[in-house]
Formats: sequence, structure tokens, C-alpha cells
Amino acid sequence: MKFELTILGSGSAVPTSNRNSAAQVLNVLERYFLIDCAEGTQHQLRRFHIPYNKINHIFISHLHGDHYFGLIGLLSTLSLQGRRGEMHVYGDARLKEILDFQLGKMNTRFNFPLVFHALSRKEEVVYEDRVVTVSAFPLRHKPEAPVCGFLFKEKERERTIRKDMAEAWHVPVSFMQHLKQGADFITPEGEVVSNGRLTVAPPPARSYAYMTDTLYREKFADYVKGVDLLYHEATYGKESEVLAKESFHSTAEQAACLARLAGAGKLLLGHFSARYPDPCCLLPEAQALFPNTCVCSDGDVYEVPAVKRLV
Repeated sequence: MKFELTILGSGSAVPTSNRNSAAQVLNVLERYFLIDCAEGTQHQLRRFHIPYNKINHIFISHLHGDHYFGLIGLLSTLSLQGRRGEMHVYGDARLKEILDFQLGKMNTRFNFPLVFHALSRKEEVVYEDRVVTVSAFPLRHKPEAPVCGFLFKEKERERTIRKDMAEAWHVPVSFMQHLKQGADFITPEGEVVSNGRLTVAPPPARSYAYMTDTLYREKFADYVKGVDLLYHEATYGKESEVLAKESFHSTAEQAACLARLAGAGKLLLGHFSARYPDPCCLLPEAQALFPNTCVCSDGDVYEVPAVKRLV
């Protein structure tokens, strides 16, 4: 039962020979969500063997080019390949204007319905199905490019019935759904059989949060309390804290502070400035505050385990 993140791009505005700009794919039980779409993303999807025709939802954090310049190319390729199913795009309302302008100037259209969802500047659920919910929340970047983070939360699964015990207590088929939902069983004689004797609890639901291009603010930790896996930008090291503030970015140390405040399970650092040929130099400052920290590289895959944690 996969809950798996693949990093397609771990760099910032200027891509390097080994780091593409921002993009990643989250696989939640074979539901593929693309998060940001820098130039070259469709090449990265092929390079890392992502079944991109299964992507039905694309989330764009904000309108800086290193987060969306690859979108029109990817959508055009999908259209050329005969896609017919809906594609849902979530982003700043101006993104729809950009896409409409591009298509208008090319005098063309996609062969599939493109459904656009404008993000507000509020915390909100923007997508939900029987398996997962996706929430967007406001962060703090440059005024011309308001930015949203995204939280993906797996829904709690139903309990698994122990067939041997259900048969032993003669639980009728009509009551099985109640067992899955946690109800105790009462025999015809009035004896209460606890649900724990008849079922097995599901593994804990998993969660992932994406926070990019933002100033550090303690209050932002409230959006992602208890998240299992947190990706947070670390464009600069603490030696460039003034520059980070001036450019509305965060340092690796600040990312670690937020992960600690949120009670996250694991922190992934990304969106590195091209000034760091090897951003592993940023790891010690983050691990000093939040030991379970990793530096992302293009092609890395992270499986979110189903582990119950106390926050």
C-alpha cells in the first residue's frame, strides 16, 4: 500500500547539471499527484520511470517560473499522446489566464478537459476522495507571487475482521460493516464482545507536507502538526540568513526549527541555491536541531511508513 514520494527536481531557480528545479510526485495508493512543474519536468518523469499518464492532479505552489514553466509542455505532450481523461490543475487564479493565453496564441486546444481550481489565500481542503485529502495553506513569499503549501493526508482505513473470531461468535453478515467501523458485538444472550477481539486495527494513516519558497514563521508549523514526512525549502545556509530574509526564503536551520515545532517524523531539505554544488554542507545545521533530516537529490524515493507517533 504505497505512500511514496519521488523527487523530480531539488534545485531552486537556476537548475544545475545534476539538479532540476522544483517538481515531485506523490503516489498515494496508486493515485499520482504532481507537485510543482518546473521546466524539464516531463523529462524527469521519463527519466525516473513515473507513469505520468496516471497523473490526474497537478498542484502549483506559486507563479515563479522554476515552479510552473514545465506545465504547458507536459500538458501538450499528454494531449499529443491522446489523453482523454480530465486533468485537474490547482494554483493561483492567474495561472489559468496564462494557460488560456498560451493556448490562444497557439490557436490550439488540449484533447482532454482541463479543470482549473483557483487556490484562495486561506487554509482549505482542495481535493478529497475515499483514500486521501489534500489541503492548501498560505505561506509567505514575495508579494507578486503568493505561495501555498500542500498537505496530503491518508484517510483512516476500516478495521480488518478476524474471520475465525467472527465465526466463533456467530456474527451475522449484516453486522460486519459495523465491526469494520469499530462497534462491539452483542450476542442474542446480551453478552458484549469487544471489537478488539473480533477485528484488527488498521495501520496508522500517513501524511506528507510540501513547503517551498517561504519566509520562516513559527505559526506555519500549525498547518502541518504531526506530519510524517515534511519537505521544506532550504535555499540557503545560516551564513546567508540575511539574504534568505531579503529574498523571502528559508535556511536549513529554519527548516529544522519548523519541523521540530510541528513534531514532524522526518524532514527533507530541498530547493537548494545553485551556490551549493553539494548541499550536504547544509545538513549539519539542520540536524543539530532536528536529527532525522535528509538532503534531497533528484531521483530520490521516500516511502512514508505507517508508524504511530506521539506528537
